[in-house]
Amino acid sequence: MTDLETSMATIIAVFQKYSEREGDKHKLKKSELKDLLNDELPELMAHVKDQATLDSLMESLDTDGDAECDFQEFMTFISMVTVCCHEFFEHEDE
Repeated sequence: MTDLETSMATIIAVFQKYSEREGDKHKLKKSELKDLLNDELPELMAHVKDQATLDSLMESLDTDGDAECDFQEFMTFISMVTVCCHEFFEHEDE
């Protein structure tokens, strides 16, 4: 597999690793999302200081209002974070 294919497979595997823990295996409950973020994005989460921020994030991701994060909603989040990181590092090079 190419680097990009490997990266895509990894994102899918990480989502499934956490979504399969309880309830609907195709969606992340708030607790599963919190565990995923803390375990898989510890550097980013080090900047999140309170539960209200995490709750707000979950609400903004939950576009269909079912109080869970499906894969499409998760990918929207991953895409946004990746764009922000790219912009940050782009400016670091200047």
